[in-house]
Parts: sequence; structure tokens; C-alpha cells
Amino acid sequence: MRIIAGAAKGRKLDTPKTGTRPMTGRARESIFSILSARFDGTTVLDLYAGSGSLGLESLSRGATHAVFVEHDRDAETILRRNVDRVGLGGLVHLADVASFLGERSGVYNVVFVDPPYADDDQQVRDVLELIEPVLDSRGIVVVHRQARSETTPPQFLRTIDERRYGDAVVTVMERVTE
Repeated sequence: MRIIAGAAKGRKLDTPKTGTRPMTGRARESIFSILSARFDGTTVLDLYAGSGSLGLESLSRGATHAVFVEHDRDAETILRRNVDRVGLGGLVHLADVASFLGERSGVYNVVFVDPPYADDDQQVRDVLELIEPVLDSRGIVVVHRQARSETTPPQFLRTIDERRYGDAVVTVMERVTE
């Protein structure tokens, strides 16, 4: 897997051998095409980060700061190596996503939610509720999930795009403005 575009274009990323399912290059490219104008100067939260491909791609395309949250120690080791290799910064947390969100007060412009498939139905619903306090007033949430699961956005979010890639679906939501 490699960074697709931007300052770190072409840099190789390692992926954990087990416990994660890296997003296809086609799906990543689609996400960044949909959100192309939104990365310059943004802050990004990459939940269930795995290799860190989403947050690192964001940094490569102009995000100013990325925070990565991963609960698996082996994946976190690879994630730290990728952050160092890409060389654009980023803060890595070894933590359970729900615990991390419950303890944070930072605000992010873009939040990626990409849990392991086995966990994604209820876990996505729970996490979407927990991100409200850390999501910027014009924030974007991107959810990567298996096609057979369903994600209904909470009241503070609305779906603006949804695309299917084989057995995966990428849903892009934005914060509802009053």
C-alpha cells in the first residue's frame, strides 16, 4: 500500500498481518476525491487507524494535524513506523476508541471511522454518538463498513455520499448546521 497523492505520494505503508482490513486504493482515492477541497489546513482523527493510511493520506494532501487511535499493539507498532516513514507528523494513541473519545476535548474537521468488520454494526453506531463533542461545527465523518451492515447517522449528521466497493461501503457524512 502506498500514499496516493500529495507531499508523500508514493511512500510505502506497511500493513498489519492480522486484525485489520486495509481499505482498497480505489476506495481511498474515491474518499479523497469527494473531499478534495477539505484537507488544506484541517485536523484529522483516524479511528481504528490500522496502518494509518487515511490519516497519512490526509497529511500528504494538506491536513495540518492528524491523530491516530489504534487498540491493537501489533498494528500500533506498524502505525508508528508508517508515521515515522512518511515524515509529516501525527500523534499515535494506543487506546480503545470509545475510551479515547470519552477522555478528549479536541476538535477535528475530519473523522475517519474504520472498525474491523466483525465489530462494525453496533460499534459504528456507538462511535458516531461519541464523536459529536470532538467534531467541528462543519465537520465531516467518513465511515468504512461492510456492505451487509447498516449505518444510520445520528441526528447531528447527514449522509452526503455513499459508495460501494465490493463487500465494503464508504459513507460520507457532514455535521448538520442549525
